Amino acid sequence: MNFGGPEFVIAIIAISTGGWLINNWIRARHGYALEDEWGGKTGKTEDQATQQLKAENAELRDQLDHFADRVKVLERIATDKGVAVAAQIEALRDQPVAKEPQA
Repeated sequence: MNFGGPEFVIAIIAISTGGWLINNWIRARHGYALEDEWGGKTGKTEDQATQQLKAENAELRDQLDHFADRVKVLERIATDKGVAVAAQIEALRDQPVAKEPQA
């Protein structure tokens, strides 16, 4: 093999380019930033639709947490003995009502 000939130089360039392409393919497949030909990184840009979906997702998660708390309260009421609930209601009725200060 002639290491000074053009075939060797072309082979080195082909191997380097192939390695760069495989590296970027693996990075893109796994969600990492891609490398450009000068070694710099290019990150994924989020478009407005993606940002709106993330905001909506956060809002829906908050609503889900709120409803989960409400379901816990309803489950407690449904599984609690009726006598205990009635006693709590009567205890609330027996409490003195705070009078409003007169001006």
